[in-house]
Amino acid sequence: MNTELRLHGKINDKIEYFATVAGCRTAHQHFFQVADQNLRFFAPGSELILSPTGLRQIGNGGIFCEYMFGVDQPVSDLSKEGIFNRLILLGAGYNQAGHLEISEQNHTEQSYEDIFLKGHAVDNYFFFINGLKAKTHRLRQEQILRSLGKALKRISNLNRQDDSQLAESLLAQLPDQCTIYLVRLSAIKHRHFQQEFQSLYYRNRSISNNTQAALQDLAENLGLDPYQRERISIDVMYRHRDNYRIIDDYKKVLIECYQQGDINRQQHARLTRLKTLALRKEIPTVLLSALDDKLKAQGSNIVQEPEYTAITRDILHDLLLRKEISRRDTIQLLFAKQHARRNHDHSFEKLLLETGQLFDEQIREGAPLSLLEDFSYIITFFDRYDSTSTNISQIAFMESYRPTEELLQSLLGSRQEFSKLVKGLFDKLFFEDIIMNHYLGRFGRQKLTCLKKGLAAIAAGVSTVKRLTAELKVIDSKEKLHNIVLSHAKDRIRTRYSRYNTKVEQDELCSELHDELLVRGIISKPLDPELFQTVIYDIKKEAIYLRQLLPEIIANNDIDLRNDFLANSGLDHFYIEELEREYFTLNQLGTEHLQRLRSGAF
Repeated sequence: MNTELRLHGKINDKIEYFATVAGCRTAHQHFFQVADQNLRFFAPGSELILSPTGLRQIGNGGIFCEYMFGVDQPVSDLSKEGIFNRLILLGAGYNQAGHLEISEQNHTEQSYEDIFLKGHAVDNYFFFINGLKAKTHRLRQEQILRSLGKALKRISNLNRQDDSQLAESLLAQLPDQCTIYLVRLSAIKHRHFQQEFQSLYYRNRSISNNTQAALQDLAENLGLDPYQRERISIDVMYRHRDNYRIIDDYKKVLIECYQQGDINRQQHARLTRLKTLALRKEIPTVLLSALDDKLKAQGSNIVQEPEYTAITRDILHDLLLRKEISRRDTIQLLFAKQHARRNHDHSFEKLLLETGQLFDEQIREGAPLSLLEDFSYIITFFDRYDSTSTNISQIAFMESYRPTEELLQSLLGSRQEFSKLVKGLFDKLFFEDIIMNHYLGRFGRQKLTCLKKGLAAIAAGVSTVKRLTAELKVIDSKEKLHNIVLSHAKDRIRTRYSRYNTKVEQDELCSELHDELLVRGIISKPLDPELFQTVIYDIKKEAIYLRQLLPEIIANNDIDLRNDFLANSGLDHFYIEELEREYFTLNQLGTEHLQRLRSGAF
């Protein structure tokens, strides 16, 4: 007969514990002991002691938690689908060859700070087993690994699981007469911030400036470490279903590259698309760059060093030899930086880091400080490039993004600095590159054109930052209203069988939409007929694509027909791809076919 006992309490005002024991009654009717300020959970040969400052565990078992940003994840876990959790068994570790080995070490001691810093920021599980028949610690750990390893690493949404059900499900996979001891440690203040952030973020899938300020105040009142706050925020955003799908797709492409040893043209195109989509969806870039760093394609010697990296290496080498860096050299470095950013080439940043370390060494050995000043001059331009590129990309690709006057003033300052190197450099670096991007939507293109002309007008003294801010705000309002009208029109056509082919039917639909949007407070004046006609044209083009062109494209592998529609329809590239994804899902078509369709690799 199996029974279960549970114990819950607080270690201090920051940490609480949830202990669950499931198994044979006689094995765990006495399973804890309070002595001084310590709480001890025990079974023959194993114990877990919670003190006011940390944890000590002896015996078998170990620790497991959900993977999140900041938790070290072996490539072996990252490169497999369905691995959600980290599992560390006492005495287990990876050797230099990347293979798991288990020693006879059977104890660990950790502070609570380390537990929540190196593990999950909110919940971490500790466990041990009683009733195993193996004679040595190593054999008992191997038995646990065989019985529970796969389950512990593949339980999805671990932190939403009920501890009682979790213990029972794990117990069912152990030999008869075993008892499992499960202790979850939870960071109270971290969980409070997590819940508040999730509530605010999931409401609009974004964090406004006012909300950001409120969260900052909350974090300070709770005494949260800035790094832990960042980890929790990123984890919440990652787990949103829309974000998770994009990041998961990105990881799958990187895994393919990792396994084959290089990145081909189609994979590079998919990574570029997902990077741009992530930016548009306001997904933190650190999530993707962390994957890049972890899953760099092996066998990089197969591909020759890019020309832009070679140029950068030569210029920095000249600087190390105390040669003067010319204006032309600086411009070349900036375009090299542009190529590296476009190709997601993190080796470029590594080259800069290595060069900086060499500069430090030379200065320590007596080289003049002017050497560091010259390098700092280049790095300052690179930093300005990164911030400017990020800000302009956000304006171009992110829906409902409204730049502040301070941000536009910063862009104006960057424009002036780059123009000192050569006239027109700013436009070449930041506008010409983005304007050619297939994923730039119609409103993004309008914003980009407005921004380019506006900055030039301000620099010429014929406009102001305030006016440019207002002009961009108008375009943003048009974009928002267009999307709302499109969504409501499609919903009405789909659910109420409204027609829209004849002039009479369109007038009737326009009147219905006007009344509905007016009642909801979305508009305060008559619906713009030009906007309505644009929406109708978009719906018609969408219908033609889904009902006629896309089935033909799929049946005949006609990528040229798809490219022609993308180039001439006027519909946003992202929007078309979302329609394709829904079509493939609805018709239960393979995602591999969809990827080939997008990459043009039929």
